[in-house]
Amino acid sequence: MKLDKFDFAILACLQQDARISLQELSSQVGLTSSPCWARIKRMEEAGVIEGYAVRLNAAKIGLADTVIVQVTLDNHSDEALFEFGRALEQIPEVLEAFLVSGDYDYYVRIAVSDTRDYERLLRERLYKIPGIRHSKSSFVLRQLKQSQLPLRG
Repeated sequence: MKLDKFDFAILACLQQDARISLQELSSQVGLTSSPCWARIKRMEEAGVIEGYAVRLNAAKIGLADTVIVQVTLDNHSDEALFEFGRALEQIPEVLEAFLVSGDYDYYVRIAVSDTRDYERLLRERLYKIPGIRHSKSSFVLRQLKQSQLPLRG
């Protein structure tokens, strides 16, 4: 799907505030409501817009700590990679998991309340996943940046 300057403007506004009214959005991007709505629907149908979400403050809901876990598997078959991914999907505290190149196979971002909670998660969930050869955990001390996707249009 080819996106133009109006599409990128719509996306930028929605990234900032997905609850913006259609009238306000239309005004900000320089379109009337009807074509603006049609563009949103087209981008939803094409999968450019995957959904709408609420950003929560992790600390205020009891998940003050973030841990980045680097994982190496002992087997790299398609089946082993698939099963590891499936196991991670079953752990609610796992926010993101990336298959990466380099010294480790995966980077996994986990939300926990504290070090005790992370120790419990390791013992009860992560270390029960078959095929993990090695892992290294790093607690995030401070988040320096969190941003939306850069839009170039």
